[in-house]
Amino acid sequence: MEAIADIRLVDGPLFWAAWAAGAAGVIYLFWRRGRRWPLMPVLATVSAAVIVAAVHWLLIYVFSAFPEDLPREVLGWSVPAVAGFLLWTTRLVPAGWRGRSAATAAMLGVLLLSSVQINAYFGLNRTVGDLLGTAVARIPQLEDKLTRQAGSVVPVPLADWARPEGLPSEGLLRKADIPGTSSGFDAREAYIYLPPAYQSPQRPALPVLVLFSGQPGGPADWLTGGALRSHMDRFSARHNGLAPIVVVVDPNGSQSGNSLCMDSRIAKADTYLSVDVPRWITATLDVGPEPGNWGVGGFSFGGTCAMQLGTRHPELYSSVLAFASEQEPALAKEREKTVEASFGGDTNAFEAQTPLYLMRHQRFDSSGVYFAAGAADPEFTGYMDVLSAAARGAGFQVEVRHIADSGHSWETVSKGMQEALDFLAARWGIRP
Repeated sequence: MEAIADIRLVDGPLFWAAWAAGAAGVIYLFWRRGRRWPLMPVLATVSAAVIVAAVHWLLIYVFSAFPEDLPREVLGWSVPAVAGFLLWTTRLVPAGWRGRSAATAAMLGVLLLSSVQINAYFGLNRTVGDLLGTAVARIPQLEDKLTRQAGSVVPVPLADWARPEGLPSEGLLRKADIPGTSSGFDAREAYIYLPPAYQSPQRPALPVLVLFSGQPGGPADWLTGGALRSHMDRFSARHNGLAPIVVVVDPNGSQSGNSLCMDSRIAKADTYLSVDVPRWITATLDVGPEPGNWGVGGFSFGGTCAMQLGTRHPELYSSVLAFASEQEPALAKEREKTVEASFGGDTNAFEAQTPLYLMRHQRFDSSGVYFAAGAADPEFTGYMDVLSAAARGAGFQVEVRHIADSGHSWETVSKGMQEALDFLAARWGIRP
């Protein structure tokens, strides 16, 4: 089973087999004898493009399923799947069972290719295990020996800590429930990365990084698409086993939920993230006492949430990693839908909690923010430009990166994460 779980979906034999199956399917479905041959493929392709565009419009402007347009690459790869389905239906009636079977196999090949390409674009499920959730399911619960013990030795300051002999080269992944004691928020399980240094007899006073995933999504996305453990182990290997303790937290409560990362009619998400989560971390884990050594970060919705917490609670989260952040939190493309659902139409109450408003009215001279967005993601690079200009004007230490050959996908995180961690390390005093 592990061999199957390790099969790659974004490259390798299965990826290229999908290309072969898809190409064969396209040839079979799109070619037919007769003078009318060109007409059917053209009609199917045009019809598919219209259907995809119409469904996309309905999802964005009618059902408000997403607050931003879906990436062009995703829409583009949806067209052959729909066209293949349309052509498949034309081959069912006149064909015998062999013809129907061949047409069905061809249609499934095209659908497989489109699915693999869309998955590869988002970079979320890199292996079969990621897709099925088997790797994440094996992560154990946080055990007592890794928690803060009553009367335990105070962690050693980072500057005074020395790597002991025999320290493991890899960090640990655990999961735990973080209760919404003050907020009443019902969150999914959080995932925790504990670096090699945390496993030493004398734990150093490690900084804390709280992370959020995109929406729709969940904390596990940071382990699959975000390849969190790999990134953190690489960083710790360059820093003698030191790295932040990372806690991947759920701000939404469900795969499709959207709390806007605020205290509003929807939920008390801000109270959960600024009160319940920090209280649990400091009570449960051996973390550094310095208030300036906490950071927050995320991708897409998670990057937006990170900017919100970094501007609403700079005394707690003074460092921010904003990967492909939105300009402001949103439930729908139309801003009034968001304001109505969250604050009963009170625009002032909504705006008072947005990063741009707070950066216009406050100074953040002790805070820093690392922005990154895919160079092929014009909507979110535009948001990044607006936010980064406002952050500089408000006193933030700012770094901005346009990630080459990347769109609105976890590839942006993958390519920018090490530089983002270096940005944090310089602020936190973690040296190679």
